[in-house]
Amino acid sequence: MSQTGIYIFCGIQTKETSSFGKVTIEGEERSTFTIHYKDTAMVAAEVPMKIYHPNKENLMTHQKVISSVMAQNDTVIPISFGNVFQTKRDVEVLLENLYPQFAKLFPEIKGKMELGLKVIGKKEWLETAIKEKPEVEKMKQTMQGKSRNAQYYDRIRLGGIAQNFFASLQNEVKKDIFVPLKEDSIAAKINEPIGETMLLNAAFLIDRSKEEPFDQKVNEVHEKWKDKVQFKYSGPWPAYNFINIKLKVEEGR
Repeated sequence: MSQTGIYIFCGIQTKETSSFGKVTIEGEERSTFTIHYKDTAMVAAEVPMKIYHPNKENLMTHQKVISSVMAQNDTVIPISFGNVFQTKRDVEVLLENLYPQFAKLFPEIKGKMELGLKVIGKKEWLETAIKEKPEVEKMKQTMQGKSRNAQYYDRIRLGGIAQNFFASLQNEVKKDIFVPLKEDSIAAKINEPIGETMLLNAAFLIDRSKEEPFDQKVNEVHEKWKDKVQFKYSGPWPAYNFINIKLKVEEGR
């Protein structure tokens, strides 16, 4: 029989013993429960003691539990995927070690949530916009009639023009979309874009009571840009981008 361990999902501010329903981890149903230290608790489940791989199903399970906790608790500190401890006592010791950080973070994130916005350029629009650049047209004309080898440096210059064009588009999106939304949020962050056509990868921390007006603002900027880009708007999430607890959990073991 394999040894059991304690998998942790997130931290919350509570003194009450709670359960957030059952969770299916790698085909087996497990009950969630809380482990406490002072006015803090970890939401956890008992699981086989092993390494859990961050495949899509496991990551979604982890996030689903955190979302369930968020629906019932307005102060959630997410813990990174895959942290398994040997005993409940180990988790209590971890909580004790993390308590000074948690005590500072709880008032900062109480009643707040994160919303994500990815802005992706529509391929047809990007291709048309780059072709319309006068310097691109001029470069293409100079390349006509040349051998492939003779075109080598022209192609490098063409790539540079495309790169500069894309960077200027990202700046425009930042100014026209990110900045106005940042003004309506408590905090905002730009992450590295994913893929070749992403113009913005942003996260916003907002007050839960302001979700509706923030959604309206997102709709307004989308209306302005909808022919050129796609919006991928997600959340609510716990404040993943605004809490740096990931490495500190590992230090606390």
